[in-house]
Amino acid sequence: MALKKYSPVTPGTRTRVGIDYSSLSKVKPEKSLLTKIKKSGGRNSSGKMTVRNIGGGHKRRYRVIDFKRNKEDMSATVLTIEYDPNRSAFIALVEYTDGEKRYIVAPDKLMVGDKIMSGKTAEPVVGHAMYLDMIPLGTAIHNIEMTPGKGAALARSAGTYGVLMSKEGKYAIIKLPSGEVRRILIACKATIGTTSNPDHGLEVLGKAGRSRWRGKRPRVRGVAMNPVDHPMGGGEGRASGGHPRSRTGVMAKGQKTRNNKKFSSQLIISKRKSKNRK
Repeated sequence: MALKKYSPVTPGTRTRVGIDYSSLSKVKPEKSLLTKIKKSGGRNSSGKMTVRNIGGGHKRRYRVIDFKRNKEDMSATVLTIEYDPNRSAFIALVEYTDGEKRYIVAPDKLMVGDKIMSGKTAEPVVGHAMYLDMIPLGTAIHNIEMTPGKGAALARSAGTYGVLMSKEGKYAIIKLPSGEVRRILIACKATIGTTSNPDHGLEVLGKAGRSRWRGKRPRVRGVAMNPVDHPMGGGEGRASGGHPRSRTGVMAKGQKTRNNKKFSSQLIISKRKSKNRK
């Protein structure tokens, strides 16, 4: 998928860099796989605003995605490659030989008309879902399960993938997109290949209105506020604002946020690479 620059016919298109969607299927989404989305507007169950920069946005319908790939040993044909407003990667509509249709996260290089499969009879080909103990070492994988049968949890966004590094007993050692290396049970499934839309991170919206269409409201910096509104507010001129922290006083840099009693911590071999870590 290529990037597309726009002619500067308006101020918003002067700097805009978008994704070229010309290779996607020009069809309406499968109606049987659509459901409603209820927007929160940043409010919790009691109606109190807990996130201040969420609200508005274009109306959406949720596409039900098959993250489990539990229809095994039955081939499916890719009917369409479609845009999904609820995720950064594209999705593919597949039809199994028994006539059932499902949406999956589309791997990169997957084409309309390709055949895909899941289970023990699947081969290490792009789009096939396999158990980790059957995937060759060094293979790029995505849609990785953390618990057998629960469904894909890791490497689902656009252009991401993990690498199967080795296998030790009942565990597979996988390097994740964040740089974290961890053990995952070999009974878990993963899909061969990388996720579609790898140029997603290079997109430039061009104007604030495109963010509003996505449901993102303006986010004001803490140092631009008054002291009554934020711990980092106030000061003469452009003051640095002191220690970086949130509006409620929680430290933004350096403070540990992961529960050190979390069970899965013992499965982590090396932690993710932090931008702030020296």
